[in-house]
Amino acid sequence: MADSQLLTDVRALVGRDYGRVYAWDEVNAPMIRQWCEIMGVDNPLYTDPTTAANSEQDGLVAPAAMLQVWCMEGLHANNYPPGSTTENPYEVLKLIEGYGYPSVVAVNSELTFNRNLRPGEKLYYTTRLDAVGDEKTTGLGTGFFVTLVMSYFVEHKSGDEAVGELLFRVFKFRPATDHSVKAEPAKAEPAPVIKRPKPGMSDDTRFFWEGCDAGKLLIQRCTQCQTLRHPPAPVCIECHSFDWDSVEASGRASLYSFVIMHYPEVAPFDHPNPIGLIELEEGVRLVAGLAGVTREDLRIGQALQLEFQTFDGEMTLPMFRPVAGQGA
Repeated sequence: MADSQLLTDVRALVGRDYGRVYAWDEVNAPMIRQWCEIMGVDNPLYTDPTTAANSEQDGLVAPAAMLQVWCMEGLHANNYPPGSTTENPYEVLKLIEGYGYPSVVAVNSELTFNRNLRPGEKLYYTTRLDAVGDEKTTGLGTGFFVTLVMSYFVEHKSGDEAVGELLFRVFKFRPATDHSVKAEPAKAEPAPVIKRPKPGMSDDTRFFWEGCDAGKLLIQRCTQCQTLRHPPAPVCIECHSFDWDSVEASGRASLYSFVIMHYPEVAPFDHPNPIGLIELEEGVRLVAGLAGVTREDLRIGQALQLEFQTFDGEMTLPMFRPVAGQGA
């Protein structure tokens, strides 16, 4: 049962508005181009001035999904432009944490757009603590769903214009197994053996997993136009042929991108758990585990080498390990 004082303190904050956070830069073509390159977006309305000028947009526009990007602090945390608020819109999370709910997991994020943004416009956003739900118990533990809404505006001399919103909801909770509380068990029970979940297998993907069992990384290939594709699919994305075979990858690759999974801790995976977006020498990409590395070891573009690891004595997965002495 939640502490009554906690509920009183939290409810006093609901509805509070926090001050402006400004963008470092105006909406600009170089950032749009770089974002499109990273995300693999090739819409000429974002990057080709001639095409955009002859379209109904009447000029370049920014991808709507970039809304949050314009007001981010950059490489260093909380490094916002002069004039931005110093208030902490996440203070409610610290408050809840002080009452014994130490963990947090992102639940969902929703972007709403009023219109496209154009180069030269300058943005800022404000934050409102929209809601804190009643105490809930989930598979992770017991805690509170906290919802914040960031409202984005374009500055105009005639009056600022609302252009979009970001709804951000997190779960602040006390883990179901709280290791800070120690108790003597009535009877020692052997710890259950938790196995890795098996990947889904279908007629389209069976060749790939059977290849892994044989120590081969197989890439699907269209027999009509020779296009390689991954993940496997029943039809070619280029010529729409249903005919295909497979080729064995060399195992040489590079690190295109990566994430480090910290929380929640999920057995039996490593913690932290490094996961890479791997670009194979053959030109296709796949998601795979990274072996024998820490966050400090990872560099975008560094050379990787394939290795196979068998888990639980029955499942073989492709993993990738940095090549010694070769950086980005």
